[in-house]
Amino acid sequence: MQALVWIFRFVIVVILLWFALKNTDAVKLYGFPGQVWEAPLVFVILVVFVGGVVIGLLAWVPTVIRQRREIGRLRKAAVQAAAVASITPPAEPAPTDIHGI
Repeated sequence: MQALVWIFRFVIVVILLWFALKNTDAVKLYGFPGQVWEAPLVFVILVVFVGGVVIGLLAWVPTVIRQRREIGRLRKAAVQAAAVASITPPAEPAPTDIHGI
């Protein structure tokens, strides 16, 4: 199975390399009046893609922070409810860091 994953990765890299080599023509980017930049098309596409990823991650971070605060608040409320009911509090789950934050 691991060999299939590596073959798939290799095919993706070859396709991306082929795409980059076929799109090396210079394109003009017009900014404010009098501003013109020339860059290879593949570079422009890469910059726009990376910019989109960064904007997407920045839009995602507040949601994750809000959800983590809510989880902490709910855990605290569960412990307090367990103390009031004089039952054993729920065990803390093992910390998992699925998203790398």
